[in-house]
Amino acid sequence: MVTTSNLANLQPASVWAHFATLCAIPRASYREAALREHLVAWAQGRGIEAIVDGAGNLILKKPASPGCESVPGVILQGHLDMVCQVNAGTPHDFERDPINTVVRDGWVVAQDTTLGADNGIGVALALAALEETGLIHPPLEVLLTVNEESGMDGARGLAPGALLGKTLINLDTEEWGHFYLGCAGGVDVEVRHECTQQYLPADYALLQFEVSGLRGGHSGIDIHLGRGNAIKLLAEALRDLSAHTDVCLIALKGGTARNAIPREARAVCALPIVFASNIDEWVRHRHQAWRARFAETDANVSFACEHYDTPPDNSIPRTEQDSLLAFLDSAVNGVASISGDFPGVTDTSSNLGVVALEHGAFRATFKVRSLQDARADALADKLVSYATAHGLQAYKDGAYPGWTPDPSSSLLGLCQQVYREQFGRPASLQVIHAGLECGLLAASHPHLDMISFGPDIRGAHAPGESVEIESVGRCWQLLKAVLKTMAKA
Repeated sequence: MVTTSNLANLQPASVWAHFATLCAIPRASYREAALREHLVAWAQGRGIEAIVDGAGNLILKKPASPGCESVPGVILQGHLDMVCQVNAGTPHDFERDPINTVVRDGWVVAQDTTLGADNGIGVALALAALEETGLIHPPLEVLLTVNEESGMDGARGLAPGALLGKTLINLDTEEWGHFYLGCAGGVDVEVRHECTQQYLPADYALLQFEVSGLRGGHSGIDIHLGRGNAIKLLAEALRDLSAHTDVCLIALKGGTARNAIPREARAVCALPIVFASNIDEWVRHRHQAWRARFAETDANVSFACEHYDTPPDNSIPRTEQDSLLAFLDSAVNGVASISGDFPGVTDTSSNLGVVALEHGAFRATFKVRSLQDARADALADKLVSYATAHGLQAYKDGAYPGWTPDPSSSLLGLCQQVYREQFGRPASLQVIHAGLECGLLAASHPHLDMISFGPDIRGAHAPGESVEIESVGRCWQLLKAVLKTMAKA
């Protein structure tokens, strides 16, 4: 049974009511129109100005509280779309089905899909602020962008001067008790190759190898945790198998998003019948090795082999196969360097997020991130050169800038003061190894003073994503207090 009714009992009620709406209306990247239309109608029914710009973003405007009209405006910002990931075998259609939420031990959880707390909770906080009666606030603008997760097209397409506020609070970070004042920039690397097709020998058997059971996660904030990448493990296994027998690669598929660590990957291959009949022992050995290797980070890793009766006619030549597998196995993946300025924070990384080989057409996508734009660009260039050296075509795409920290920010100082007053202790300061839209928003609106905060969210970009209920309440408390303080400044 799919339900979000259990959210009705949570506090703050207005925030969870808006989040329930976001769970009920599908909102994959590029598919935000239905939600946006719903929110336009919601705003108009409350006398809130609603504008849909040329990029598809929704901008909601509410006048200042009486007596606060002369105070500089503030912008609350989040994104409408969510990463759509589902466990294998779970019958969920992100084009049609609502998110099934469960309340468990103080957390709201989606058991077999992503929850969309990234960034649904941030959107819900902003909408609740717009409708909260008695809230004292400066002129309010709420910017809800589209397609953040698949390219930041909304922020990229925001026209200069579209926003009038002087400060911006981004509500898209995932660790309560921290103010974020900087983030990584990023760039995609796309790899392509059209493989030759050749006939299979008659005495070969068809097998499918599958890696599954990995935890996956966000390719930025989880990249340092050492979790397994299903595509990399499968390529490693197939290269090892190729050293023992002739392997004819027919098809390959893994991952679903460049910004999610891939949890599953599978390959269809043909092997000599004599070797294929004894493959189970090799599979068990490989599986045991991975279980030991990932005992602390991915204890449920699984490796399986399924036998088929009739092989297809074609595979790719051994030379091209060796190049593809060598590239996938050895291309840079994971943490490349740690920040020297922010201890414990990843500076530069790469994630091999998606791969496919079908009817000879090969493609792979990497997400490269860095706190320094030049370093992201340099690592992407290395991946392009490495792909070229293996006879593959590669190019960079979708670059977006990082957000440079400003420790002297007056907004930061105000938020630190309010946080201490509300919670009796200081908030910590952080930068995040993930792509917030602040860098792009600074490019189109260079005057903005920006900060970011949010509740505790676990497992973003992976099934089982959850958000802590108590931290959502604290975020609401902080947001209201910050707006009130700004209105009286």
